[in-house]
Amino acid sequence: MSDLLKHPLCHAEDLGKAIPDHDLGVSVCLPLWKHVVGYEEGDQEIVSKFKSGYPRFCCPPAITRLFEAAEKEFAGAGERCLVFPRLVHAERCVKFIEIGRAVEWTAHQLGVAVFPADSYVKARKFWRFCGECVSTRQACDALGEHRSEATAEEGKAANRIIRERIAQLADQQPEDVFLFPSGMAANFAVHRMLTHLFPSRKTAQLDFPYVDVLKLQQFFGSGAHFLPLIKDSEYDDLRALLQNEPLAGIFCEAPSNPLLRCVDFERLLAIRAEAQPGVPIIVDDTISTVAHVDAHRVADVVTTSLTKSFSGVGDVLAGSVVLNRKSPHHAAFSAFLTANADHELWRGDAVALELNSRDFVQRATTMSRNAKTLADHLRSHPKVDRVWHAANEGGRGYELIRRENGGYGCLCSFTLKNPEHTSATFYDALRACKGPSLGTNFTLVCPYTLLAHYEELDWVESVGVSRWLIRVSAGLEDTQELITRFDEALALV
Repeated sequence: MSDLLKHPLCHAEDLGKAIPDHDLGVSVCLPLWKHVVGYEEGDQEIVSKFKSGYPRFCCPPAITRLFEAAEKEFAGAGERCLVFPRLVHAERCVKFIEIGRAVEWTAHQLGVAVFPADSYVKARKFWRFCGECVSTRQACDALGEHRSEATAEEGKAANRIIRERIAQLADQQPEDVFLFPSGMAANFAVHRMLTHLFPSRKTAQLDFPYVDVLKLQQFFGSGAHFLPLIKDSEYDDLRALLQNEPLAGIFCEAPSNPLLRCVDFERLLAIRAEAQPGVPIIVDDTISTVAHVDAHRVADVVTTSLTKSFSGVGDVLAGSVVLNRKSPHHAAFSAFLTANADHELWRGDAVALELNSRDFVQRATTMSRNAKTLADHLRSHPKVDRVWHAANEGGRGYELIRRENGGYGCLCSFTLKNPEHTSATFYDALRACKGPSLGTNFTLVCPYTLLAHYEELDWVESVGVSRWLIRVSAGLEDTQELITRFDEALALV
């Protein structure tokens, strides 16, 4: 495996390679701007070269082979299959698409959704938005290609250690930490919990979030109110909303992806106390991480994609939900998740994540420092138009939850001057790994808006996100080396 700190996957010939470059890499190399556009437009010359892909969007080869194996065993004429970590996940998929059947693949302890072929697109939406994905490790083990050396006992022990590690960092209890096969699966569990406990109520999303967090709320339950918070008056709109309509919950990110902003939590708490004291607040701290912030100062529930900085390696998909013991909803939330959440990672993934996360706090500190130094440098560069970083964009909301001496996370975003003429040239020349995801130990860059919102670029720009935005997840490289690489690419535009 390459040392991606020194030898990033960034050249045209790296198109489609897994990042990191082995079978378990959760990202895929898109080294040129035209590759990103081609991927979004379904160009088979580009997509056919993929040896991996972020699993919720683009099934890695092993998972595709597992689907094919399931179809040979369970599908009839004109039917397709998706495979899930457990039977209950397959049952939820079938319920969502409203046709088909769920069966248990007892030989592998997996769940299989079987449905008519014309329902495949809708079934894959469930796979993407709900994140209850079978992992590449689990797929390889089931296929007999790479048997996991982890025993069931080792898997249980690793799950327990991970929960204890997160609980200690969050100053909560291990029994309040629930693990899931992805960050989106964690969000989906929270959404199911809220819509079960508060039926027929909508949720609210504050600030522009990661794409699927909003779409999850829009596709499931009773729908969502979206307040992008690009105007100060939207806090008054939130107050009016809470005064007139009971909500199931309020979702926000700390900071947001990709604009690194943060809700003014002091103001939010005051509005909630005045207008609807019982509404739960759900905060996603994936970007900042529990190493830098204590989101439980304001949140009833905290969600995190452990795939990102907590793991760092980029070879395991996982997520967590951590309940706040001081929340008035704690007992009800704990009861629901204990009864309904599948809060245990598959044994091979648990062992890998436990190992990866042993130096999490140290890595998170370095990545945060590199991101801030790079953001400050880019802000002073004559060819850069705008930079977003939580130290500048997070405001008093972020400072309210920031730990003493805490940082601001691994991300910064920026746009160039004359971006329609300069963005592709810069991106193509940059010596850094290029592909989706964030929080990796190596710097990872992508044209975020194109990747996440290609089919809705006009709408995204209407809520304050440039179609030319470039997002940087800073890694563990030498800080000056990182700056040099960006300066070299900027010199060409």
